[in-house]
Amino acid sequence: MEVKKLHYYLVPALLGVLMFASNFLNTNLFKFGENSFAVWFVLSLLCFACGWFINKTLGWHFGGKVVFAIIIAATIISVLMISFFRDYFAATELLTENLILYSLRNITLGSMGFFGMAVVEIFSFQKELLVMKEKLKIYESVSPDLKKEAELEIREAKLKAQKIITDAELNAKDLFLKKERIEKELKEFIHAEKELIKKYENI
Repeated sequence: MEVKKLHYYLVPALLGVLMFASNFLNTNLFKFGENSFAVWFVLSLLCFACGWFINKTLGWHFGGKVVFAIIIAATIISVLMISFFRDYFAATELLTENLILYSLRNITLGSMGFFGMAVVEIFSFQKELLVMKEKLKIYESVSPDLKKEAELEIREAKLKAQKIITDAELNAKDLFLKKERIEKELKEFIHAEKELIKKYENI
């Protein structure tokens, strides 16, 4: 797992190296002449690939912070290096302009890294959108069946509720009849007792 995580951070380091290496284009050490554009294009493509990989491994939010930190670090290092070795970078006369140009190189390559991350994110959103569309189609196709099923369940619930109410009414009527019968029997029993008591009193 640790080796895998280390592998994830090697690509951001490579992006920083590529941005830093752009400072040496058209210097006395690396003078490409007419091929400068081709070299610049290859550097941009590699930065794009690094951004793609960073988004795949570190994610959009954390990976974006890492790329932004690399751009800042590479730009600061480049500015310091060019300030100290201005003769090597042919920046003796217009130092400020050269510093801005070299900084823009780093920012441009860093932006290519961000572009690579953005492309991955767009593809990811497109996949999610397609999945959501498929789910919506399935839901729309199943929705009428679900509606019918819900209506049947509601009808069944209403029938059950009606049955419960009917049973409760019947039980209530039955209890009421039993109560009346018991009251009638009690009255008859009390009347009979009174008659019996009167007979004993007359004797």
